[in-house]
Amino acid sequence: MKLSDFDFSLPEESIAVHPVEPRDSAKLLAADRKTGKIIHSHFYDLPNFLKKDDFLVFNSSKVIPARLFGKVGAKEIEILLTSPCHSELNSESSFIDIDSGSESGMTANVWRVMAKPGKKLKAGSIIEFNEHLLARVAKAENGIFQIQFNICDKDFWHEIEKIGEMPLPPYILKKRHEKHDEKVDRQDYQTIYADKPGSVAAPTAGLHFTDELMKKIKAKGCETGFVDLHVGLGTFEPIRTENIEDHTMHSEHFELSKDLADRLNRAKKEGRRIIAIGTTSVRVLESCQKNGILAPKSGETDIYIYPGYKFRFVDGMITNFHLPKSSLLLLVSAFWSGEKVLEAYQTAIKRNYRFYSYGDGMFIV
Repeated sequence: MKLSDFDFSLPEESIAVHPVEPRDSAKLLAADRKTGKIIHSHFYDLPNFLKKDDFLVFNSSKVIPARLFGKVGAKEIEILLTSPCHSELNSESSFIDIDSGSESGMTANVWRVMAKPGKKLKAGSIIEFNEHLLARVAKAENGIFQIQFNICDKDFWHEIEKIGEMPLPPYILKKRHEKHDEKVDRQDYQTIYADKPGSVAAPTAGLHFTDELMKKIKAKGCETGFVDLHVGLGTFEPIRTENIEDHTMHSEHFELSKDLADRLNRAKKEGRRIIAIGTTSVRVLESCQKNGILAPKSGETDIYIYPGYKFRFVDGMITNFHLPKSSLLLLVSAFWSGEKVLEAYQTAIKRNYRFYSYGDGMFIV
C-alpha cells in the first residue's frame, strides 16, 4: 500500500489555529462503520452517541513546555525536547558547573531532542538557555541529538516552566505568522485532566472535553479510565517511505495500571464497548493486549498501526482530523476503511470542519 493513497488537499482556511470556546462546542462527525451512516453534531452532544455501559479510555499525559530557545556561542538555536533518555548514558556524568567553570559529578539529566538549525550542533557543543540552564551535546545522530543538562529534578523543571514554550505544531505558528506561542496556549494546548508531565505534543482528541461534558458522560452510565502515553516522535514524526509497511515508529513511554486493566477486561468480557479517546489511547490498549486480553504494563511502545491491522480490544475511537500521509491518519484508516475516512474528510471540508490539533473531531464506532 502506498503513502500517496492517504494524501488529500486541505484549504488553508480549514486549519485551526485556536480552539473554539467552550471546548465542547467543537464539531463532531459521528460515523457508524457497519451502516456507513454519518451524523454531524457537536462534542457537547457526545453522550447521545454513547451507550450507558460504554468504557471510555483517556490519555492523561501532560504536555510540558518543551520548546526552548538558546545560544551556541553567539548563534541562536531552537530545541524541542522529545523524550528523556537517562538509561542510555552513565547514571553519573560530569558537567561544567555554571558558577565555577569546573566539572562536577551529577545524576545525568539527558534528553533526546530535535534542533533548529541542527547543523550548528556537534558533540561537545554547549547550549546556553539562561544564566541557570546549560546543556552539553552528548550525541548527534540522524538529526536527533542527546543533550545533558547541568541541573536536574526540581531545579530543572523550575527553569523549563519559566523559559519553555508549549510545543505547538509548526503549521499553527506559521498560519499565525508568529515565532512564539501565546499565553493562552498553556491552557488551550492541555487537556483538563492532564496529570503526568511528559508529552511534547497534546493528545488532541482530549482537548474537546470539559468538566461539564465529563459529568454528562458519567451521568449517562459510562465508565472512564486513564492511561498514560507520553506523546513524542513516535506520534508526530513524518512517514518518509512511499511503501507504508517500511515505516518504523519511534518508541514512546506508556503505562497501563493493573486496576484499569482488570476493569477493562471485565468490561470486555461483559460485551461492553471500549472507546479510546485519541490514537494514543488506542496504541496503549492495542500494545497491552494479547488475544484480546489486557495485561498491565509500563514501558516503551513502538506499535505501528496501519491498514491491514486487526484491532483486538478497541471498539470505537474519538480522534481529530489529521494531516495527510501521517501515521495518525493511517491508524484511523486501519480502524475504518481508508477510502471511507478520506470520503468523510472531504465531507468535513465541505461542511467547514476545522482540522488538526486545535480543530474538530470524529467519533467512529
